[in-house]
Amino acid sequence: MRWKSGRSRTGGSAAPVDVETARAVRIRVLHVLPAPNGTTQYVDHMIGGAPPEIEILTFSWFRAIFGTYDVLHVHWPEFLVRQRTPVGRFVKVALASTLLLRLELTETPVVRTAHNIAPHESGDRLERSFLEALDRRTVLWIRLNPTTPLPPGVRDATIPHGHYRSVFPPDPATRPEPGRLFQFGLVRRYKGIERLLDVFRAVNDPAMRLTIVGKSQDAALAEHITAVAAADDRIEARLEFVPDDVLAREVRRAELVVLPYREMHNSGAALLALSLDRPVLVPRSAATDGLAREVGEGWVIMYDGVLQPADLLRAMAVARLTRERGTRPHLDERDWELVGRRHAEAYRRVVPHRAGRRR
Repeated sequence: MRWKSGRSRTGGSAAPVDVETARAVRIRVLHVLPAPNGTTQYVDHMIGGAPPEIEILTFSWFRAIFGTYDVLHVHWPEFLVRQRTPVGRFVKVALASTLLLRLELTETPVVRTAHNIAPHESGDRLERSFLEALDRRTVLWIRLNPTTPLPPGVRDATIPHGHYRSVFPPDPATRPEPGRLFQFGLVRRYKGIERLLDVFRAVNDPAMRLTIVGKSQDAALAEHITAVAAADDRIEARLEFVPDDVLAREVRRAELVVLPYREMHNSGAALLALSLDRPVLVPRSAATDGLAREVGEGWVIMYDGVLQPADLLRAMAVARLTRERGTRPHLDERDWELVGRRHAEAYRRVVPHRAGRRR
């Protein structure tokens, strides 16, 4: 099966519209994101940062196909068709086909946030066909940093990922413990955790500690991490989801957060660490280099090539100097109220003549 789309909806410009009138009209935005579940997710920021004239709806297939909304905002589109079981996959493919038809018939504009350069795990031919069809319906691409490559000739806006300071207020009682390193997030192979374990074990310093927290999506990888941790009492592995308050406390206990991804473009984990005033060690890339310049000296520490023991030791020394300066990372451009206003401006670019019209 291949998805088809009519005329391309990239390029062009919106019709002139009175700015004050546009801002007074309520725009209903359906995000391809699940409803909040009590943990901190990207959807919480989309809802919390939205100005009054933007009504945020969260995703369900019924709402996407039969509901009323002015714009569909897509984030990780591959998950619209991915499913582990053959039956589940068939159902999702049918629903995705119906959604594309509904978008075509109603001329509903699609906004796409490019969180990654490409999906972390590659999909099959059917998935690629769906993504290509959805791309043809996308009228505006939002990138989280200016280094994100986009299809040629598309309309775009750059809106940085917001910080987490309002989610996790200061906690002076929890201070960094000397020698403690921390790695967190979903445990996936592209995050370089195996290399981190090898490098950490090569550092002959009994005062250093490494804690890894996050649910594994790979049973073999989880087994490997557990075995390595059992062989080195300096390593603690907690391979499960933890509540936000527990995660924040673990980040604050660390002198340094280590994110040795094989490739890093945008990282919510890095922003969480910086929001909690903890330096991060990351691979050098155009995106991390830009983040380092943005937040200030000593907060984003980069290494080149493959992570080495010397990189850990150097980063730990830099992190201690950074803490001694008593400054905080500069994250003013990532305030969620500002992020919300920028999204509202993006929606007005593509739906000013449609806002308020209900289907």
